[in-house]
Amino acid sequence: MNKSWSPHSWRARPALHIPDDYPDAAALRAAEAEIATLPPLVFAGEARRLTSALGKVANGEAFLLQGGDCAESFKEFSADNIRDTFRLILQMAVVLTFAGGKPVVKVGRIAGQFGKPRSSPVETIDGVTLPSYRGDNINGMEFTPEARLPDPSRLVKAYNQSSATLNLLRAFANGGYADLYNIHKWTLGFVSGSPQGERYKVLAEKISETLSFMSAIGITSDKAQEIRQVDFFTSHEALLLNYEQALTRVDSTSGDWYDTSAHMLWIGERTRQLDGAHVHFMQGIKNPIGVKCGPTLEPDDLKRLIDALNPEAIPGRLTLIGRFGSEKVNERLPKLMKATREHGVPVVWSIDPMHGNVIKAANGYKTRPFDRILSEVRSFIDVAGAEGVHPGGLHLEMTGQNVTECIGGAHALSEDELSHRYHTHCDPRMNADQALELSFLVAERLHAMKDAAAKAA
Repeated sequence: MNKSWSPHSWRARPALHIPDDYPDAAALRAAEAEIATLPPLVFAGEARRLTSALGKVANGEAFLLQGGDCAESFKEFSADNIRDTFRLILQMAVVLTFAGGKPVVKVGRIAGQFGKPRSSPVETIDGVTLPSYRGDNINGMEFTPEARLPDPSRLVKAYNQSSATLNLLRAFANGGYADLYNIHKWTLGFVSGSPQGERYKVLAEKISETLSFMSAIGITSDKAQEIRQVDFFTSHEALLLNYEQALTRVDSTSGDWYDTSAHMLWIGERTRQLDGAHVHFMQGIKNPIGVKCGPTLEPDDLKRLIDALNPEAIPGRLTLIGRFGSEKVNERLPKLMKATREHGVPVVWSIDPMHGNVIKAANGYKTRPFDRILSEVRSFIDVAGAEGVHPGGLHLEMTGQNVTECIGGAHALSEDELSHRYHTHCDPRMNADQALELSFLVAERLHAMKDAAAKAA
């Protein structure tokens, strides 16, 4: 990295979607200074371990599952919600691993995914116009002038909630909850009686039979760490660079800069300008990073971003997260995948089938049809196969809660049911049943690809 880079050098670049209307600049500086004195949320060694795991994805030897809330909230923060999202990711990973025969790298959109760029800086309701809600670490969701003012104390609260979330996730991942021998206990209550719950039960029985055999020959969770615990990593969009700057520290063992707010950070579709502050900031940190790639991205621009963000061509350093929409993915994705294959720099290709598939229901609710989500994922896998690229992963907005925010799925959730449990603070999320259904359908697709490749060989 250029010697002129520092954690604060982004401030000399154009910085989109970072609020500049805090009413008390001194309070903002004080909040940033306080966060800079607080302990790191993650550690450089953990981030390096994730880079290594993603390197296997880039080489076609593993699969990435990245998922969680659209935007975390202070109101819905609870141990049960964290557990349910963690458990859902474990379930999905088991399904994908069993079908694909490859390890699944598990990364949550959690412990830091608060802020969201918005398409408009204001919103109008009943003739009243106020600043848009931009995430709980910036302002409040309530439609009042007071709530919509950016509040620096929210940055500190977001740090504290992220810290508590990470403590619980580490306990779940390493304290026995993730033991494969507990696979039958991972079924969420409202999923257990569903079609996906029944499919999961059958899969769990098969895995239990395998574990019984392994136990009989002396391989148990007491002796095999891989059975007893999992690596679980955190990620969020690096939107508020002042917060990211405050948590960027020098690693004592390597001398490199790491953003210790999360193991993995990504640049959004709206902030990936090559000369912008967000790309500049990410150039200087050694974390694995991602870039959202939408329908306006051209192949040559993508190559320039790859060269800027991964000049050393490190496998696992850079994940490209497609987000096109089911109607545009077949038109736009092949050119980008072809460009990365020809360019030769190793990247992970994953798909975000959520952001390009938002519609407004007749009753006014934003929603995402499950069939469009599934269609984009299937197209992603098919295009990757045609272009000779590994379909490396899924990037999903989902929750372990029994919400009614996305229509369709096995239960055929209708628009009329959206109001029953519509809890999101930003965009609609798949509930656990829909997310588990998607994982089974993707697993079937990947299994078919594996069989076809074996026959061709």
